[in-house]
Amino acid sequence: MAWDTEATRERLLDAAIREFSERGFSGARINQISKTSGTNRERIYFYFGGKAQLFEAALTRQLAASLEELPVLGSGPEAVADFAGRYFDVSDNQPALARLTFWEGLERGTPVDAERRALRAADKVNELRRALPGVGRRDAEELLLTIVTLCHAWASSPNVSAVIAGTQDRARRRASIARTAELLARDVTDAAARPIDFVGD
Repeated sequence: MAWDTEATRERLLDAAIREFSERGFSGARINQISKTSGTNRERIYFYFGGKAQLFEAALTRQLAASLEELPVLGSGPEAVADFAGRYFDVSDNQPALARLTFWEGLERGTPVDAERRALRAADKVNELRRALPGVGRRDAEELLLTIVTLCHAWASSPNVSAVIAGTQDRARRRASIARTAELLARDVTDAAARPIDFVGD
């Protein structure tokens, strides 16, 4: 039945997300994914074709629930700070996304589903530009990249904060990232508002 097919596929994806995010692509084991999902190995190859395709499907599912479902609300640098804080919450509550993209960068070379991801990112850049009138595309792209990488680092590199700060203080880190995003947004907004000086011949 159709619902059985979909339920099996979802169980496999859940198990794959857990296994790949914990062990990376090379360290993940199809046998463990099969065991965790309660599904035989043949189902994995039937639904996904192989380990590489399963990794791609797992990452694609995580990506679909990140930027797309998290709008930039309001306007001004405060709206950017709010977005950064909420993206931090998503990354903290769903660390598999940050960890999967971390492993993707280390092991896979090229980005999974690059074209669709680029379109999602472009949509978010446009939202940031609407929140910060006059800000150019390149500045908005850098702002989004800074927010995403700072938030992902909390989940994918937890030992860094333990070494530098001596502890993992979630509230402090969230506030710091939001404040950083706000200051960067103010900087690019101020730069966009400055008059251009034309030098005569």
